[in-house]
Amino acid sequence: MSRSVQAPWAWSAARWMVGALAVAAAVQALLCALGGDGPGVAQAASASTHRTPSSDPLQAQAPQSSRAAQSVLLAISRAGDRLVAVGERGVILTSDDSGQHWQQAHVPVSVTLTAVHFATPQLGWAVGHGGVVLHSSDGGRQWLRQLDGTAAAQAELAAARLAAQASDDDTSKRRLREAERALEDGANQPWLDVRFWSPTEGMVVGAYGAILRTRDGGRSWQSLRGHLANPKGRHLYSLQFGGGKLYVVGEQGSIYVSRDRGEQFEALSTPYRGTFFGLQAQGDTLLAYGLRGNVWRSTDAGQTWQPVPTGQATTVTAGTTRPEGRMVLVDESGRVLQTALGASQGEALQPLRVPQPFAYSGVVTAADGSLVLTGVRGTTRIPPEQPLASAQP
Repeated sequence: MSRSVQAPWAWSAARWMVGALAVAAAVQALLCALGGDGPGVAQAASASTHRTPSSDPLQAQAPQSSRAAQSVLLAISRAGDRLVAVGERGVILTSDDSGQHWQQAHVPVSVTLTAVHFATPQLGWAVGHGGVVLHSSDGGRQWLRQLDGTAAAQAELAAARLAAQASDDDTSKRRLREAERALEDGANQPWLDVRFWSPTEGMVVGAYGAILRTRDGGRSWQSLRGHLANPKGRHLYSLQFGGGKLYVVGEQGSIYVSRDRGEQFEALSTPYRGTFFGLQAQGDTLLAYGLRGNVWRSTDAGQTWQPVPTGQATTVTAGTTRPEGRMVLVDESGRVLQTALGASQGEALQPLRVPQPFAYSGVVTAADGSLVLTGVRGTTRIPPEQPLASAQP
């Protein structure tokens, strides 16, 4: 499991250079340079470690800092009208004024956090390195650990053993060997995204094809690795809902769709063989985005695809869909690109004027209509009616 992972820019090592301990060390070096109830159930928070609590980021609380809002922040989500952003060293921030001011939350771990999602204004989950899954029941102010990488590896091992008993083919044998190896490696592989579609049902995805589902709000988790065709263990980077479907995207042009919330996944054929980091969906219109400025559009739920010019070969890192239907993408050079409305949705991307451009990693529409972005310098805001970049004098 030493396959290298494509990283779009230095910051993204925190999210996308994933896997083995050697890779995790590279992540930290780069960040410093920047300044149902079936088989495979893993009960939450069964952490184990050979390190002392003071040296183990899974055991050490995130440090409180007056400069937390300027730290590396990798993802952002709405929790009702509140904003919640997560990032390096376990930092979680909340804002009740659409990103103008931020307060640091109390977090029980200091690992890098890569994604956050709220099912309701109160109930949310954050995930990150060390296989950690955190849960908040108060809108992001306080967090508890529900899962770590050791418990996640135990869930996959239980599922792999059952699969090997049911079928003696090479795929099942390989899955079992890899599950045993992952448990021996310990809690060192990260989750890269999380989505909940109800207060109790949700999913996490991550490195080497890891995918878990919960049906009880995160108290237990089941491995779904056998539910989608990914025998080579391609990294899974993002989850997205749209048109009543659940999409999973990853490396080597991988896009999977489930119409039954993860019971079965269909692999969609795509013309791109590089890494996809995310996807925006509105009905049957999809925008998949990834490395080197690659954006692909489908108007038939992924049956056919057309390329969308972005103007430069710069990796697109995150996206959101505004309430009126415009899709917004951000990239590693600090550009913010927006689609038009109507039948031409997604055919072209128009750059918005950005007050403080830097390498972006997350974007969300705030309660006041502004876009709030996260990245290597913390956060920045784009007002609701920001003009296009071409309108600059």
